[in-house]
Amino acid sequence: MKISKKTVLNILLIGFVVSFFVTPLGYYGKVWLNKLFSFSPAPTSEVNRSQITDYDWKLKDAEWNFFNFERSRGKVVFINLWASWRLPCVAELQSIQEFYNAYGDKIDFYIITNEERPPVEAFMEEHKFTFPVTYLIIGEKMPINPEEVPSSYLIDKNGAIVIHKEKGIADWDNGKIYDLVDSLLATQ
Repeated sequence: MKISKKTVLNILLIGFVVSFFVTPLGYYGKVWLNKLFSFSPAPTSEVNRSQITDYDWKLKDAEWNFFNFERSRGKVVFINLWASWRLPCVAELQSIQEFYNAYGDKIDFYIITNEERPPVEAFMEEHKFTFPVTYLIIGEKMPINPEEVPSSYLIDKNGAIVIHKEKGIADWDNGKIYDLVDSLLATQ
């Protein structure tokens, strides 16, 4: 029995599609596709920007110590809410890692999850992420919505939310974001 080229190509195509559901190739392929279709988030117009007025809220750092967000008053702040089990978060966190590498010593980063430490630490090690992880205290008051994951906020020195990105991933490693952050850092 002779198999035609069309049949072989169909079998290969079906195998490739199935691999996206049952192999690690599929996982990394989906992460890559998410990154491919992520774009730089647009700043909110100045007249429509929300303001953070309450900096008195508690979080936990990577060592599980409590701290108050008040320490970031008067600084440029980046907040990202994420979950290790959400595939879009993996793609976004890769761009956040590059953003952190460029600005980690200039702005405050809060990469916030509500998960327990052991799975988060394993996730961080597996993906070689080095940004600081912050842990949400469930039930603690927050000036932002902790329910939408992934979501991100870029806040200026006066507490104005310059970027609020919900529902979907964003590319934080690009010239538009870097130019915006540089301008936010330059303001008094």
